[in-house]
Amino acid sequence: MCHCRNCKKRTGSAFGWSTYFADDQITGTAGDVAVYAIDGANPQQRWFCRNCGSTLFWKMASLPRHTGVAGGCFADNPLGAPSATVANDGRCAWVGLPGDWRTSL
Repeated sequence: MCHCRNCKKRTGSAFGWSTYFADDQITGTAGDVAVYAIDGANPQQRWFCRNCGSTLFWKMASLPRHTGVAGGCFADNPLGAPSATVANDGRCAWVGLPGDWRTSL
């Protein structure tokens, strides 16, 4: 889970739930997708569904050889429970997390 402003804006929520794969683990994409580029301190590209607008996956300058995938994209085969949390300085005070979670990656 990520509590940075970028993930909050990407999801429209209090945090982002995602997983990252090495680029060589990505075997392909399907469907009608479009890309949106974001400049700034951590430039990135976000691919989204042209039909519904959902963010599907992204690339960030800070993780150049990895692709992030939104947790909600795994609806048919859900991801396991999160076990790490990052950008905790942006975490909403009301978001409680288990004490055994890693607080950085």
